[in-house]
Amino acid sequence: MIFNYNGNINDADTLPVSLSNRALLYGDGVFETIKYAHGKLLFWEDHYFRLMASMRILRIRIPEHWTPEFLQSEILELISAHHWEKQAVRVRLTVWRSGGGLYTPELHAPEYLITCTQLEAHEYSFPSQTIRVDVYKDVPKPTNLLSGLKLIGSQLYVLASIFAAENELYDALLINDAKNIVEAARSNIFALFGRQLITPPLRSGALRGIMRQRILKAANKADLSVEEKDLTPFDLLKADELWLTNVIQGITPVTNYRTKTYTSEQAQIMIGVLNEIAHQDTFDLAF
Repeated sequence: MIFNYNGNINDADTLPVSLSNRALLYGDGVFETIKYAHGKLLFWEDHYFRLMASMRILRIRIPEHWTPEFLQSEILELISAHHWEKQAVRVRLTVWRSGGGLYTPELHAPEYLITCTQLEAHEYSFPSQTIRVDVYKDVPKPTNLLSGLKLIGSQLYVLASIFAAENELYDALLINDAKNIVEAARSNIFALFGRQLITPPLRSGALRGIMRQRILKAANKADLSVEEKDLTPFDLLKADELWLTNVIQGITPVTNYRTKTYTSEQAQIMIGVLNEIAHQDTFDLAF
């Protein structure tokens, strides 16, 4: 594997990690997972602004040259180094605070690492496998200023994913201290009741997902109304459809939750809408 570390293309066996690396010692950073398809970074403006907002919340200094154009060019350079310009690619951009220090940092400048792996398809598609989910109850997700960020300290998601694997589930649903559904371990969640699409609000602790944001804006294209509203585990048993959403998979319709079996007709329609949006999405280099 090759990667981009602070602007330099390197082989995996040369990754320089110091003993004072704050990503390693404290999980002091954030990341973005981005899909490259059709020769472009999908929803790049959304990813860029979320990254900048996350860095401000974490008090990591944003260099003046970190424009959308600069970070995009760094990612595209790495894709080009792999000769994957015509492939679909999963990109991870990880940013952390540089320097040493204990809990109190010595510096606030960022360091970054870009890695990428190939994906099977450019288009969002309807999955063929059974998608079973259940609730992970051992560790509730906290509700605070950091809840909506993609933090590199992701132990909750790791434990929930282990729970899912041990129970032969596709994914595990997370709850907050109020025992409301927040999201899944690797996705936001939407429940469809008739023509009304409901997703947990950000105040519940939900991740500020890019695909979540896009579906909220585009649901009307599928003749669906949408609302941000608390959902209980019991509410999910009354839903007609249940969707898991992220920028890599698009929409993954759940087939089974506990005793409930879901339909997926509206999910199929919305997947088509997302592919239209992805084709139309552009990044204006003058923006």
